[in-house]
Amino acid sequence: MNKNNDQILVTGAAGFIGAALCTELLNQGFNVVGLDNLNDYYEVNLKLKRIELIKKSSLCIKNKWHFIKCDIGNKKQINEIFYHANPSTVINLAAQAGVRHSINHPEEYIYSNLLGFSNILECCRKVKIKNFIYASSSSVYGGNSTTPFAETDGVNHPVSLYAATKKSNELMAHSYSHLYGIPSTGLRFFTVYGPWGRPDMAPMIFANSILNKIPIDVFNYGKMKRDFTYIDDVVTSIISCCIKPAFPDINFDRSRPNPSTSFSPHRIFNVGNSDPIALLKFIELLENALGEKAIKLMKPIQKGDVQETYANTKLLEEWISFKPKVSIERGIIKFAKWYLDYYWNKSKKLN
Repeated sequence: MNKNNDQILVTGAAGFIGAALCTELLNQGFNVVGLDNLNDYYEVNLKLKRIELIKKSSLCIKNKWHFIKCDIGNKKQINEIFYHANPSTVINLAAQAGVRHSINHPEEYIYSNLLGFSNILECCRKVKIKNFIYASSSSVYGGNSTTPFAETDGVNHPVSLYAATKKSNELMAHSYSHLYGIPSTGLRFFTVYGPWGRPDMAPMIFANSILNKIPIDVFNYGKMKRDFTYIDDVVTSIISCCIKPAFPDINFDRSRPNPSTSFSPHRIFNVGNSDPIALLKFIELLENALGEKAIKLMKPIQKGDVQETYANTKLLEEWISFKPKVSIERGIIKFAKWYLDYYWNKSKKLN
């Protein structure tokens, strides 16, 4: 990639992963166009604050950053943006997130994750991009019980519509990769956390409840494990995939097809910490970092939830020499410090 001439377009730029990615891309000297519809699925002010921080990146003064408020479901607007930006690399992180939200609001997932994704693919085809990277999810492993989850495992039994849309994205991207030669990489993220995270995810929900002495709902009676992945490790993996686009697997065996690779320029990789932690241990680490004890309410497992996530990242390590660097212990301390500074200490000063 030529940092001075090539343009990277990032959808979902005001999101948790998107904002961290855009900031690091700018710091490394890339030209970045960021898109986001700034919807109210969670607090808009947090998204706006992330955009402010991107603007403060060291290289923004050199005109390397452009933000456009845009909904990927708006085909006309997306087409115009791609035509003028003419990106060489597209990173699609825009999606309606949340497993539990998908149970009661399926139409939002059909619109953003399927219709919106198809609009992005069509634009990638029209401008003949050199590299397409898109967010999948560990949720595609659904009802699988054998761990660690590997990209070679079957993922045909999703337990939520959110997971089904992410699996659909992988199939759609593969078909475009095959038909139009678009190098495409799908990244299955495993429970990303860290500063500036999403308020609908466990770290933020638990931190708020612990500090405000609100009982925490501990589902499946605490018998859950999650492969928490720190945001910096996720960003590193995405940027490395920017530099190394997918290419066809010359050893692909059509008689025994490998789901992680293809005769087309399409690859799928897990992005995780490969070190699942018990939910009760996670709460304990958060309690220690915040200096407060949690009030726990034990409850049965919820619809759409899986008992354990655990990433096998061997393929990603072989592809880009990826190894997660931030342990859960370090990551929780970093997250708690940010949370106290951004939410707790600020609110106490106002009162």
